[in-house]
Amino acid sequence: MSTLTEEAGPAGVAPGYQPARTLPLRVELARQLKRRRTLIMAGILAALPFVLVVAFAIGGDPGGRNNQVTLMDTATASGANFAAVNLFVSAGFLLVIPVALFCGDTVASEASWSSLRYLLAAPVPRARLLWSKLAVGLGLSLAAMVLLPVVALAVGTAAYGWGPLEIPTGGALAAGTAAQRLVVIVAYVFVSQLVTAGLAFWLSTRTDAPLGAVGGAVGLTIVGNVLDAVTALGHWRDFLPAHWQFAWADAVQPRPEWSGMIQGTAVSVAYALVLFALAFRGFARKDVVS
Repeated sequence: MSTLTEEAGPAGVAPGYQPARTLPLRVELARQLKRRRTLIMAGILAALPFVLVVAFAIGGDPGGRNNQVTLMDTATASGANFAAVNLFVSAGFLLVIPVALFCGDTVASEASWSSLRYLLAAPVPRARLLWSKLAVGLGLSLAAMVLLPVVALAVGTAAYGWGPLEIPTGGALAAGTAAQRLVVIVAYVFVSQLVTAGLAFWLSTRTDAPLGAVGGAVGLTIVGNVLDAVTALGHWRDFLPAHWQFAWADAVQPRPEWSGMIQGTAVSVAYALVLFALAFRGFARKDVVS
């Protein structure tokens, strides 16, 4: 039997009560922005470009090996190249952490503080609470992914100058075109991380331990990366979101190739929708006692 009834019948509704106006997004956003973990994560992401600049200053400019030039080898060519390299080195793991943190900590932390039942008793409808939590979590995740390339572009431009984005295979993209492609890359990286967001959010509705939800989402994402490295799986890897996480590299070409990103988007969105649906369905039936 549920310990709380957050929605009364028509006769029991207080005058002026509007479920859609409970737990406004601005209130939830303000709460999450003030949390220490949000500030720490923002600091880490903002510090990464400075760390790479120092690393290149100490170790020297990167150079191709065995006559093969990669995106990393062009890091110091311009600010645009430096921003692209920052996304390249962080997309596989570093950007997974803020997504898992912002989406996995959101509901479970309320349960761990024993404040979740009081939110529902306010009364905030369960679906409304989850929508507010999810929207803010995804918004902060997107902000984290925007923060990194913006800081990297500024730091890279100051260190290496403003110029075209040099393509490892030859040629270059004009600065304006490069900026547009970076926007496309950030958008795709965000979409590709929706699976991690879905895992974290679903686990957050299933446990009262925030670290369990965050760690579980990160761990399962790592498992997906490991499975993608098993070439014996053949075409089965096409159904793994991790298989398409670097498809954005096709956008860093004179003529971008969209097929990989389209497939990656379809896979990521499909998994994410299922996970979000499971989260809402499970939480609607959950006996909230914390």
